[in-house]
Amino acid sequence: MFENARTFETELAGRKLVVETGKLAQLASGECMVRYGDTAVHCTATISEKPREGVDFFPLSVDYEEKLYAVGRIPGSFLRREGRPTEKAILASRVIDRPMRPLFPKDMRNDVSIVCTVMSVDPECPPETVAMIGASIAVTISKIPWKGPTSAVSVGMIDGQYVINPSYADQKKSRMAVTVASTDTLVAMIEAGADRVSDQEMFDAIMFGHEANQAIIRFIKDIQKEVGVEKMEFISNDPDPDMYEAVKNLAIEDVRAALDTDDKRVRDERLIPVYEKVHAQLDEAYPEQEAKLDECLYKLQKYVVRRWLLDDGKRVDGRGINEIRPLAAEVGLLPRVHGSGLFTRGQTQVLTALTLGQISDAQILDGLDDEETKRYMHQYNFPSYSVGETRPSRGPGRREIGHGALAERALLPVIPSLEEFPYTLRLVSEVLSSNGSTSQGSICASTLALMDAGVPIKEPVAGISCGLVTEGDRFMTMVDIQGLEDFFGDMDFKVAGTKDGITAIQMDLKIDGLTPAIIKEALEKTHTARNYILDEVMLKAIAKPREELSPYAPKMLTTTVNPDKIGDIIGKSGKVIKEIQTSCSVDVNIEEDGQVFIAGLDIENCRRALSMIETIANDPEVGAIYKGKVTRLMNFGAFVEIAPGKEGLVHISHLDVRRVDSVESVVQVGDEIIVQVLEIDDQGRINLSRRNALIQVEGAVPENELPAVTRRPPARRDHGDRDRRRR
Repeated sequence: MFENARTFETELAGRKLVVETGKLAQLASGECMVRYGDTAVHCTATISEKPREGVDFFPLSVDYEEKLYAVGRIPGSFLRREGRPTEKAILASRVIDRPMRPLFPKDMRNDVSIVCTVMSVDPECPPETVAMIGASIAVTISKIPWKGPTSAVSVGMIDGQYVINPSYADQKKSRMAVTVASTDTLVAMIEAGADRVSDQEMFDAIMFGHEANQAIIRFIKDIQKEVGVEKMEFISNDPDPDMYEAVKNLAIEDVRAALDTDDKRVRDERLIPVYEKVHAQLDEAYPEQEAKLDECLYKLQKYVVRRWLLDDGKRVDGRGINEIRPLAAEVGLLPRVHGSGLFTRGQTQVLTALTLGQISDAQILDGLDDEETKRYMHQYNFPSYSVGETRPSRGPGRREIGHGALAERALLPVIPSLEEFPYTLRLVSEVLSSNGSTSQGSICASTLALMDAGVPIKEPVAGISCGLVTEGDRFMTMVDIQGLEDFFGDMDFKVAGTKDGITAIQMDLKIDGLTPAIIKEALEKTHTARNYILDEVMLKAIAKPREELSPYAPKMLTTTVNPDKIGDIIGKSGKVIKEIQTSCSVDVNIEEDGQVFIAGLDIENCRRALSMIETIANDPEVGAIYKGKVTRLMNFGAFVEIAPGKEGLVHISHLDVRRVDSVESVVQVGDEIIVQVLEIDDQGRINLSRRNALIQVEGAVPENELPAVTRRPPARRDHGDRDRRRR
């Protein structure tokens, strides 16, 4: 039945990689099932027969679909089915897209769809790079025009050694997580997170991954020889060369004059009459081709900018090649926010706000790996006004999610551990103005917000981008690219890190790939630039994290108790824990391993709750002093609850430093008093003393030790009066 079914095998990082094709989804242009260990990802590629009308871009869509049956779980949603993609799925879609997109014909307008469905997951073999390889195979063997194949691997560093495709468990021990995609000659994509590794360590990891990719590319080419089909012809959407020359001859000087400014608004205003002039003079010569004329003008702007850079070493805004735009940094802008930071670079401006929450505020995840919660979240918003446009907000798209994840990855290595800082952190970066590399601006603004909030980060982090223009074997790089250099250049190489080490990289390309020389130069230039940003601006705005948290931030205390005591702390139907939370105005979260997190706005209330919990979890110690509540009065003393469920007796002789004739004259039910544990008898009964606590804590003096001058004088008797009364 499946006469076209074929199976191909190779080895990758010591594990068998199996590709099956010709059996499933036979109506797709190209398809394959890729198996790596017990991980299985089905990949398809399809193309429309006709180009899409009215678009000036190549319409490619890439979807990475996570199916929870792949890990034997039922979705937690109300409908019990997968809903919108998780953030991790969206990020995986982006990482599949980025190395493949530049290799499609830029003048093709046929819709292309790539779908990677994760059907089985082996924790030893993460599915993301498997999907990247599968997508490459599906397109390579299909009729879709493409200059691939590509391959991708993940690189880790464990105990100083580079590891290809580390398992989920190994990833937790690795100093870096670097995804490298390659063609047969060039590095096509880099996505990295790292714990402050050096430039050389990162470069070596990239080259290590690039070398591992070459064997897989040869494997894919062998598959193509066996089952690949002839590539289809397509209708080019490039403007007519004569039209482009006509636009160039008419408008090149006007375009040069319009672009020669450091102000995006001025540039846009100057270009309006240029467009009007071109249409006024050429619409009649090229009827019904207004969109093509606009495309020619776009190509002309690209030509001018690239010629300035390559031939004259000139940037649009007049800066030097390695010069950063004017910088500014500010903290504490939002008084009620737990921490805030504003970072400005040229016309790029980002404001980040930080919210500190209790551990129960951590994000709950429902994905394919073993990560169930996330206590540090970074979100990025890009409103239309930031680029001077008018359009309604529709929630975060893939770009916003990707930029937020990049900033999150960049800062994660310096975020204190849960033990050091028992808070959930949510950073929100609001892009107020955009003219290039807002993702890196959000990293800088977020570092400022963290320090303003008093979060004890390990080191401050800054981010910067490096651009590229190539022509044949010629290339030049420039730091801090603005919008036009991003649009018309060949690369956006974003690097974040501390002064000494890289924490994140994201590389976007419009060309086939990078040589090692370009990568090395980009790493060196971004290192110098981010150190400048830290020293000259950010650390002058705030030199170190504040000593104290915002008064509006929750106060947090932690302790660890014996897990066997958790039931006593919670109590029957939650009675004990509810009483602690109500009486102390705090929230208490208890983990299965015995970690206890207490959050409240008043630190003294948090300490009271902590004392109660530790009293319940640990038997009261003789000599320890507690604050308790009087629950019952007897003629021989008062019973005092020092913690929910923990009650002791204060004998009347220990109620005060002076002699007490009646219990009611000293305390009433409901009074809060301090007491000291005198003893715990064989039956677990607790004897308490208010008298001893007052002496120790308040320095009270017992009645029998008062100085003579302070004692009450004896009542005087007037014997004469008595005698007179008798007489």
